[in-house]
Amino acid sequence: MKLSDFDFDLPSGLIATRPARPRSSARLLVAGPDALDDLRVSDLPQVLRPGDRLVLNDTRVIPARLSGQRRRGEAVARIEATLLSDRGEGLWAALLKPLRKVREGEVIDFGAGLSATFEGAEEGQGLLRFALSPEAFAEALAQAGRMPLPPYIEALRPPDEQDREDYQTVWAAREGAVAAPTASLHFDPQLLEALRQRGVGYTHVTLHVGAGTFLPVKVENIAEHRMHAEWGEVTERAAEEIAATKAGGGRVIPVGTTALRLIESAARGGGIAPWRGETDIFITPGFEFRVADGLMTNFHLPRSTLMMLVSAVLGLERIREVYAHAIAEGYRFFSYGDASLLLPRGR
Repeated sequence: MKLSDFDFDLPSGLIATRPARPRSSARLLVAGPDALDDLRVSDLPQVLRPGDRLVLNDTRVIPARLSGQRRRGEAVARIEATLLSDRGEGLWAALLKPLRKVREGEVIDFGAGLSATFEGAEEGQGLLRFALSPEAFAEALAQAGRMPLPPYIEALRPPDEQDREDYQTVWAAREGAVAAPTASLHFDPQLLEALRQRGVGYTHVTLHVGAGTFLPVKVENIAEHRMHAEWGEVTERAAEEIAATKAGGGRVIPVGTTALRLIESAARGGGIAPWRGETDIFITPGFEFRVADGLMTNFHLPRSTLMMLVSAVLGLERIREVYAHAIAEGYRFFSYGDASLLLPRGR
């Protein structure tokens, strides 16, 4: 398939720069093979069935965006950094702008007692060594860092203190993500309790979302695209809960593309199993789903790997119809936007 197959025109006014309040008041487009229903996220208890199971990504976003300076004699250069992955022992891979202005051995001061030594570049990323203990590093990062909003939001406004709450799920637990599992941002405690009362189960898994989720696809033949790897874990308990739901006839519905990619990575052997490691799974139309019976997700960027993934869930032609409806009805798009619930076999 071609990259242009996943293109569409989006009015700029539909790009959300703030989330709905309360969270569960966001709109929800429920899409099956034939029907489209315009609802609210708060209507989920009426859509899901007793015995269904939602799979939730419990990763926690770190304030990974940093602004610093490097000095060379009297010359001072501003350096922007986005932490990407923890290599251990204080070493982090990071996106640096401009990377060419930093030399090996130079120190970048980010303020709030946070500084790093540049140890070179690797595949377009900088390697930064922080000398603080893990506890002191986390404390300094909380003061110096900003939430790493997606580029399309930062083009419209800078991150602020409100994003520290808005860009984090209510169940976030395991630090390591540099982007939020955004479909999960629609849930609040009241909705979670209503779903429990309905008989819907929850399973927590972890996939630390990387900045690669926002990188553009640069090849026209999508088979040539290579995904960035992200670390994840499906525990033994999580695998047992998901398997029991499948065996009992319930539907397994991941909340977000990250949760879907993770459980399908853990099921490549045929059935869901405990799994831990890095996944670069690339889901495109024709993919054989072994676990997921649907997907709750936001509305995604044109020509992106996430558009390819949702097209795999519901079919390319049907997704084009879904997105055309969403645009015509004024749904809000992208990370802080509204949600869709894709059910290939209907409600």
